[in-house]
Amino acid sequence: MSRKSTKSDLAKLDRLKDRDIDYSEIPPLDRSFFKKATEAWPPAKQQVTVRLDVDVLDWLKLHGKGYQTRLNRILRAAMEHQAPRRPPSTKSRERSRRRPHAA
Repeated sequence: MSRKSTKSDLAKLDRLKDRDIDYSEIPPLDRSFFKKATEAWPPAKQQVTVRLDVDVLDWLKLHGKGYQTRLNRILRAAMEHQAPRRPPSTKSRERSRRRPHAA
């Protein structure tokens, strides 16, 4: 897409009146949307080292640049698909700290 056609498309959008915009395919917003909308986005990133199977890494890279971003999106989708887990209780954390670890 050329820069000229982009400017032309943006100009057309600027001339649209609100009443002429079709919102029929946009789902209504529920409470979960507004709860998430107040969160800082995007969340902070943390650099980590992860070991992946060679074929998995090859597959991620096969789709072009941005494989780390793609991996993050895949993991986020998996995380958001699961029900939230309750953090362990304070008692269970204290017990696990007192337990000697097997060597």
